[in-house]
Amino acid sequence: MSIMTYRQALHDTLRAEMLRDPDVLLLGEEIGVFEGSYKITAGLLDEFGEKRVRDTPIAEEGFTGAAIGAAMLGLRPVVEIMTINFSLLALDQIVNHAAKIYGMFGGQARVPLVIRTPGGGGQQLGATHSQNIELYYAFVPGMKVVAPSSPADAKALLLAAIRDDDPVLFLENLALYNTKGEVPDDDTPAEIGRAAITRTGADITVVAYSRMAAVALDVAERLAETDGISVEVVDLRSLRPLDRETVIASVQKTHCAVVLEDDWLTYGIGAEIAATISDGAFDWLDAPVRRVAMAEVPLPYSKPLETAALPSSDDVATAIRQTLAAVGHRSQKDPR
Repeated sequence: MSIMTYRQALHDTLRAEMLRDPDVLLLGEEIGVFEGSYKITAGLLDEFGEKRVRDTPIAEEGFTGAAIGAAMLGLRPVVEIMTINFSLLALDQIVNHAAKIYGMFGGQARVPLVIRTPGGGGQQLGATHSQNIELYYAFVPGMKVVAPSSPADAKALLLAAIRDDDPVLFLENLALYNTKGEVPDDDTPAEIGRAAITRTGADITVVAYSRMAAVALDVAERLAETDGISVEVVDLRSLRPLDRETVIASVQKTHCAVVLEDDWLTYGIGAEIAATISDGAFDWLDAPVRRVAMAEVPLPYSKPLETAALPSSDDVATAIRQTLAAVGHRSQKDPR
């Protein structure tokens, strides 16, 4: 095991895969000379040259389309879109081409394409640069969407994404880049479509992904110490395909659930998880499923307003306590 940041795990994995497979190449704005807006590609242009680390024009639709064509002809492009907000400019290429080519043409062509892109608020980047719009892509059959929350998963899921023969949207979160954690030294890819139980518990299930999965772990540890609450945390890791079985099995064990997301509540990923729990674990529920999400507003630039709009650890703790109070659970603070 090595201790490293989420950012370093991504960098090292890209480099390792480029060394392993000469068909892996990188495309994106400022990823070469400037080494990427978030320095994920630092040093790779010098090591691999312009043929495999391609600085592109500011034209997301164009370079995403070029990457799709390259993938159809046997290469394994990894596209960096500077922020998921800019992926809207390539929406037609992603949704109508990358996701559909294999099915539309009877499997005659695969599209082994990875689109890496960060999202998330909290950085004072304004409403048009702080969105979590992974739902747009998780909605589309033919796409795979993964969202690692830790450095270890960043490595394992990126390995899986690059080696996959289907298009994968690899969702990063700006707030996670500097987080640190243990990363295995081997190159074992994760299984796309498999959630992880990152903390076992008996009282309540918390389901989350990306940044909120990390928040859920922190809250679970705090509530165990302060309230004696045993929280089981399910990190989805993959939004499409979705591991419904792991979520359902956890709720059947704990009988309560809170769903977290770093996005708007209406029509969100959390709605799909809540419906999944209702379909598969309704008879086991002792309380309604609660959801924690951001305010239904374009995210403000003002730091106090931005912080108020985003879901916080206190919001998560409150939702957990209220859900358990509804079923008569008594914490250490309330021993009645």
